[in-house]
Amino acid sequence: MKQLLLEFLNNFWLLLNSIAFFILLGVLIAGLFKLLLPDAFIKKHLGQHNIMSNLKAAILGIPLPLCSCSVIPFVSALKKSGASRSSILTFLISTPITGIDSIMATYGVFGWVFTLYRIISSVVISLVAGLLTLLLLKEDKVDDAEKNQPGYLINKNNAMNLKPQTHLNYQVSGKLQNIKIKVVDKQDKLNFFQQVMSYAFDDIYKDIARSLMIGVFIGALIVTFIPENLAEYISSNPLLNYVLVLLVSMPLYICATSSIPLGLSLLSAGFSPGASFIFLTAGPATNTITMSIVLKTLGKGALIIYLSSVITGSILFGYFFDYFFSESFTQISLFHEQDEDAGFIAQISSVLLIYLSIKYSFNQKAKLIKAGGNCGGCAQ
Repeated sequence: MKQLLLEFLNNFWLLLNSIAFFILLGVLIAGLFKLLLPDAFIKKHLGQHNIMSNLKAAILGIPLPLCSCSVIPFVSALKKSGASRSSILTFLISTPITGIDSIMATYGVFGWVFTLYRIISSVVISLVAGLLTLLLLKEDKVDDAEKNQPGYLINKNNAMNLKPQTHLNYQVSGKLQNIKIKVVDKQDKLNFFQQVMSYAFDDIYKDIARSLMIGVFIGALIVTFIPENLAEYISSNPLLNYVLVLLVSMPLYICATSSIPLGLSLLSAGFSPGASFIFLTAGPATNTITMSIVLKTLGKGALIIYLSSVITGSILFGYFFDYFFSESFTQISLFHEQDEDAGFIAQISSVLLIYLSIKYSFNQKAKLIKAGGNCGGCAQ
């Protein structure tokens, strides 16, 4: 028992070392993207009911640090802002699969071929879903009453350029008075670096902190306790690889970055690279909550297109990866490729990740206890 515990702790540490630095770097870059690319910009470019709008949705979704939890409220906001159903579905698939933090972590663990393949496949799968929506589903008509609602942008160009009033004219005792009002933005008090750090860790990493550690924990369990004969049986049955991974990944509420340690563990445990790819695609792109939101917001037809596109696309791309690239990944393993004595930067990054995860997890728990309610964020 003691030997198994030590092996588990060693696997946990090795797995964390393999991803920690790249996750920290990716989160920082994601904070920069979030600061420079406001939500209003995204909404502005997704309103047309055509292929170009879908293409914009797919491309915009690649670098955005919106995981499967934070992209859900975006669906309602995009809908109210006039975005087409096809572009919303495209955005909903493309965005959670990738993200600049996930891209960096994928590159650090799996290499550039796997990373590029993951990016291209997410664009293709999301575009297919958007195209099928355009061809098979009629766009909902928005009536005048809905357009007058506060959340709907009637004139997008003007709406995106609204600025706070700095002067207010009003009349007192028949005289027109001019009062200057100083509008103070809290973020103006922070310098650019502080804003990036705040977005990166207080906003982005906070949402994935708990699920990331859970993913590393489960990944270490898989590598430690999976029977060797099961790994041999799995590796000789590609279809079983794909089916098992799909059944496990689709209902999970897991973010793209948090899925990476699990994907690496599956690969180390004997699953094929294609099966690991399916997990990294279907896991972030689908979960039970997203399915219910798609059904409620976009309709039954959109839900069918959404699920069929993700399932079919991930299986096909997983099969193609095994067929064309599996030989280049036969040596990738958590233990064979990585020296057990990890570098100083990797170890410091791992310690920092553990500290941040504990910090945000306890802060979130304290807030929940104080509020006396349930967590309204990512279920992760």
